[in-house]
Amino acid sequence: MSFIKEFQHLKISLEDLKSATNNFAERNCIGSGGFGKVYKGEILLSGVLTMVAVKRLNTIHGQGTNEFWKEVMLLSQFKHENLVTLLGYCNEGGENLLVYEYLSNKSLDLHLNSVHLSWGQRLNICLEAAMGLQYLHEPVEGSQQRVLHRDIKSADILLDHNWRPRIADFGLSKLGPANQQYTFLFSNAVRTQGYCDPLYANGGLLTKECDVYFFGVVLFEVLCGRPCILPNYVDIHRCLPELSRKCYVENKMDTIISSGLRDIISPMCAERFSAIAYKCLQLDRAKRPTMDEVVEQLRSAIHYQVCFI
Repeated sequence: MSFIKEFQHLKISLEDLKSATNNFAERNCIGSGGFGKVYKGEILLSGVLTMVAVKRLNTIHGQGTNEFWKEVMLLSQFKHENLVTLLGYCNEGGENLLVYEYLSNKSLDLHLNSVHLSWGQRLNICLEAAMGLQYLHEPVEGSQQRVLHRDIKSADILLDHNWRPRIADFGLSKLGPANQQYTFLFSNAVRTQGYCDPLYANGGLLTKECDVYFFGVVLFEVLCGRPCILPNYVDIHRCLPELSRKCYVENKMDTIISSGLRDIISPMCAERFSAIAYKCLQLDRAKRPTMDEVVEQLRSAIHYQVCFI
């Protein structure tokens, strides 16, 4: 793994990270996911005491050193204001640790049904997250590669103190050529329940349109104020993508929009927002929008909402 040398400037000692997190004390734990637990701590970086989030690899969850180095590589190469910032890493003493900027409002999934998150804030979160994904799919001119995130979900959209989003969790991402209209990769499907593109789940054919499907689920989660899966239901209300497609086609979106939002959303904003979300969930990949189009339509939705106010 000779390529590791180019990342040496990001290396942080295990001792420093143990000190910052009180030796990975449970009281410092602020979350967990497919990679392992995440801990909050303060560490001296470039002479400045900085609050950080430290993600600690636990291979029992299915991810390992390949995913660890993939995240280091991707976040060192692809930088955007709506992608999480990698501040450093540690791979010593049998530990694999990733160090990120600390984002105080944690992840979007924790706020889906919050009455404290306004519709305007939700729109801006969706727009900026879409811009982050747009950058991954179509990076800066001259780049020969695009990133297929492969697991976009509300739990992977982190929020700073101003509610600005950052896309996170790149351990399962894939690189593909960016100098062509379509990127096709064969891969074992990531099966986050409720989110996964059915065509990808069934055939393993990964394209950027798979990410678009994932993102469409997130858009409906934000609009409906609920997670994509409600385990206690056994009917169509259990799975938000199916429910959303049905309600959109039958012109019954008002029955699933979050009750706290119905009276404050501009009708034109709701129409534009739900239309692009529905288009993302098309079962025919050719009918799904690009992320450029998603960004354009979300900006249009915001315009209608501002005019409505």
